Amino acid sequence: MKDFKTTYFFLRLPIALSIFGHGLVRLPKLQAFTDGMVKSMEKSAIPESLLTPFGYFIPIAEFLIGLVLLIGYQTKYTIYAGLALMGLLVFGSASVENWSAIEAQLIHSIYLGGLLWYWERYRPASAH
Repeated sequence: MKDFKTTYFFLRLPIALSIFGHGLVRLPKLQAFTDGMVKSMEKSAIPESLLTPFGYFIPIAEFLIGLVLLIGYQTKYTIYAGLALMGLLVFGSASVENWSAIEAQLIHSIYLGGLLWYWERYRPASAH
């Protein structure tokens, strides 16, 4: 591919900004986000002792994964981190039957999977 870096940047841009934006808007209200998440998950079988730390973790992880994906550092591993986060979010959403949230999380997962496929298929030999 002639201009892989530019093309791949613009392919990463929408998903990176989406994930980054989720974290960015939640960080200033971290306590409120965590409290709201724990409340929305109260009917889940997941214990609150796990939900509270995860509520703090989610916005930080979103912010960092989005930022690192945006700048293109360690892209393959960042995509794996994003997919792992999406898997955890899908599991949590499924535990409270929040099917509409799962749709958005799966769309993010498919997009990240497409980025990984594109990376593996077209990356320059120097980017291994």
